[in-house]
Amino acid sequence: MSGEIEEDEERRRERKLEEALEVKSLRRIISAYLNYPEAAEEDVRRYERSFKKLPPAHKALLLHYPLKFQNLRRCISMNSYFIFSMLQAFEPPLDMSQDVDGCDYPHLENFEHEHCHSEERNASSCLSASTSGRMCCSNHAQACSQERSCVMSNPTAQLQEVQSEHQLAPIPGSSAGPAGEVENNKEISECCGNDATDSNGNMFSSPHDWLDPSLQFNVPLVDVDKVRCIIRNIVRDWAEEGKKERDQCYKPILEELDALFPNRSKDSPPACLVPGAGLGRLALEISCLDSSAQLPLAFVVAGSAGINEGFSMCGGDFVEVYNDSSQIGFWDAVVTCFFIDTAHNIIEYIEIISRILKEGGVWINFGPLLYHFADMYGQEDEMSIELSLEDVKKIAFHYGFELEKEQIVETTYTANPRSMMQVSFPTFGEFPFLSGFILLNPNGNGALLLRSPSKRNHYHAAFWTMRKKRTSTV
Repeated sequence: MSGEIEEDEERRRERKLEEALEVKSLRRIISAYLNYPEAAEEDVRRYERSFKKLPPAHKALLLHYPLKFQNLRRCISMNSYFIFSMLQAFEPPLDMSQDVDGCDYPHLENFEHEHCHSEERNASSCLSASTSGRMCCSNHAQACSQERSCVMSNPTAQLQEVQSEHQLAPIPGSSAGPAGEVENNKEISECCGNDATDSNGNMFSSPHDWLDPSLQFNVPLVDVDKVRCIIRNIVRDWAEEGKKERDQCYKPILEELDALFPNRSKDSPPACLVPGAGLGRLALEISCLDSSAQLPLAFVVAGSAGINEGFSMCGGDFVEVYNDSSQIGFWDAVVTCFFIDTAHNIIEYIEIISRILKEGGVWINFGPLLYHFADMYGQEDEMSIELSLEDVKKIAFHYGFELEKEQIVETTYTANPRSMMQVSFPTFGEFPFLSGFILLNPNGNGALLLRSPSKRNHYHAAFWTMRKKRTSTV
């Protein structure tokens, strides 16, 4: 009897530790968002310092530069307005007021260390960007080693400022004075107790105690970079400016699903799984095809507007969630878009996709093979299986897939079409060990030159439809 009581107590302790860790991670995410204005402002100040070092004759050639700095601050202010509005609409699933650093959780640091690997792979609790600019999981230990002290800006002032920008001409800066310094007028806790006005003149209050700065973390700059990545992904999935990329990537998938399931029934729609679906636009569009779509990622910003009854979300690591016996033969279709190269072991991904599909079910894939863990320098034990396109297909055939359709599609990912940097990439089916490099001179008569594509946004994506073979019966 005493042994059972001790086991129950141990389970309760572990649950408390897990919740404390979740709260701490969520606070860190929120802190990254709240630190975006100051981090972005520091970038502008750096540009201004460089400009001031120019000789007068050179400055005279760039008289328009101060206006550029003003416009940058205006954009930062608008992004900050969006971020804080998003945070106000967010309802934390956990009690954010609990003291995770107090004496109630003396083993939290050890617990974090023990669960570090699991957290790295849990896409629902991180905001990170890989070297390709796509969403992936972060390395907790690496990020924590880069912590810095941050000053919280005043979101309410930013809201009022952006409101003025909508009504009047562009203003000279966000909350910056003549020297470009951010004015830290009030604590976030004060602004959370006041009413604010949105760009349409609507009043709303912000009583969220979990935005109190005393509950926030100092975050490393890399976390704020992830916020920038999130903003780019919001544009890709939900803004008009992202329509071109959505048409390149999502439209072929939607057309293929529509053709493969022509006789869909609303009473019994086909079940479609969309792992690694970013901010949810693709899964939502699939659900609008009258299929039952599930998005196995939890960080969705789009809210509930327009979501159908058949649309659901499941938070967690793909391998951990869908390697369960309850998932065997459950899905009619699996759609992977810019996803399969996020694996430590791509063979495991393919094996699970085959297992969870019904016989005759289809796997639609779209994306390159730029393996996310290929560039984890300094971490010798980080597993990364980097197969060529031909090897990926051979593995798929081994697990019972038949290729029905295949083509290469040129596309971008969170690219800026107005940027001068528009780099094109070859596919790597013929170069199984060069998946992480750009071939600068593959056909010349000189030496083969390689460059690691740390900034890449143009892809030759593999688009295919494979079908799981049906088991023959005698």
